[in-house]
Amino acid sequence: MITGKNYVGNELSAKGGTTYSTFDPKLNIPTEWNFHEATDEEINAAAEKARSAFRVYKNISGEKKADFLTAIAEEIEALGDELIQTYMQESGLPEGRAKGERGRTMGQLRAFADLLKEGSWVGATIDTAQPERQPLPKTDIRKMLVPMGPIVVFGSSNFPLAFSTAGGDTASALAAGCPVIVKSHPMHSGTGELVSSAIIRAVERTGIPDGVFSNLNSRGIEVGQKLVMHPDVKGVGFTGSIRGGTALYRLANERKEPIPVFAEMGSINPVVVLPRALQENGGHWAKSYAGSITLGAGQFCTNPGLILGIKGKELDEFVSILGKEIESIEPGCMLHPNIYKGYEKGKEELTSQSKTQVVASFDTEAPPNYGKQRILKVDGSDFMANPKLHQEVFGPFSVLVQCENTNELEKVIDQLEGQLTGTILGTEEELENYHTIAEALKNRVGRLIFNGVPTGVEVCPSMQHGGPFPASTDSRFTSVGTSAIERWVRPVSYQNWPQKALPDALKDKNPLGIMRLVDGRYTTSKI
Repeated sequence: MITGKNYVGNELSAKGGTTYSTFDPKLNIPTEWNFHEATDEEINAAAEKARSAFRVYKNISGEKKADFLTAIAEEIEALGDELIQTYMQESGLPEGRAKGERGRTMGQLRAFADLLKEGSWVGATIDTAQPERQPLPKTDIRKMLVPMGPIVVFGSSNFPLAFSTAGGDTASALAAGCPVIVKSHPMHSGTGELVSSAIIRAVERTGIPDGVFSNLNSRGIEVGQKLVMHPDVKGVGFTGSIRGGTALYRLANERKEPIPVFAEMGSINPVVVLPRALQENGGHWAKSYAGSITLGAGQFCTNPGLILGIKGKELDEFVSILGKEIESIEPGCMLHPNIYKGYEKGKEELTSQSKTQVVASFDTEAPPNYGKQRILKVDGSDFMANPKLHQEVFGPFSVLVQCENTNELEKVIDQLEGQLTGTILGTEEELENYHTIAEALKNRVGRLIFNGVPTGVEVCPSMQHGGPFPASTDSRFTSVGTSAIERWVRPVSYQNWPQKALPDALKDKNPLGIMRLVDGRYTTSKI
């Protein structure tokens, strides 16, 4: 049942008088629920509880934390149809997407549970003492990763489950041993409360300390700002706009004790279409990209917002088929009227730029909040001369840039800002012949794709979901996959430390049986 209250640790709380409602974008009306914005008192209480819980939670065994994460997944599943219906009502997204995202959320939690059970993720490194070494003896030094402390996670607008309350940021931070305070996204606060209730049941069921998780409501930015500035908070996870992410990043660096902000932000995900690929399979790729551009009403961070090609007959035919396919697809409902308005504004702003041409546009009447797709075309030189054309339009929109030759194509790529993904459509022979294009693309992105679409992010250890700024604030890390845990830890060395006092991961007997780097060799053996 949705109460509209905050979770301050395990307790429901509604001390403030400011309330707001979520919105049903399909019916174009507010939902029935009212949510209480968190007060300063509740913010401080959540942070204090998190600080207190950290003292215990950071030392809980990997096995017990794994049981906790597994219990969260089970409790989310137990929410059943109420969660699915609430998700659909607050997002306008279809049932299949809701169930798929719920499955991904539970899968992420279980993946981190498996990582904790195996245990080697802590990166245990041991350099044993060499007292006889000349000219100076070598002391015993051992290192491993330890959790940083309480983390604030900002819910994402476009993924009410997989990137929000119990999504990848929360799951990875909890796995690392860090308490989490979620700043619930105001577009899907009901979905967030239901998931929060599942997490709290898992906390109580597995004996995890009260305060290891809190969920705070807020319609505006004030609660989030206060959480980022709170001295008990040691890191931030964010998925959203460039404006929002960079604002939080600056705020965190203005603190007396600056803290890291791991923000995944904007991306137009360039796609390079090479001539042979279009000659041999242009129709297939045109249909595939029409589907990718409009998937989920274009509301994916990996939406292909930029298509790059070399002028010629093949590109002309590709553009023609792409346009026909785009115009034949029925628009989808966008997440919120504000998201729809932002899309319309961005779409019209780029369309109004000089020397652009509309390739295709769905202009038939559609229900309120349904994003009508559009494709623009522009020459490479004009694209490079107009930075506005490089901006992300969040929705079913893409710009096709036709370049004179390979040199101009490479110059366009070099001029791009950092991106999450970069795709090349071509043959293996072309990939070799256009290796400078591939290298240029590699310098701008976190994930390189060959003959595929960027939409769809596999949750696995090899996934990199992050890229050079402004795709993310730190391109060394990913927000998807089990490597996401590395954002919430820091290395600590133990020098000449007694065996009994060492963490189990660093003891000679290796009681955890994990893989360790001992005197330069990876091994699971005892010392």
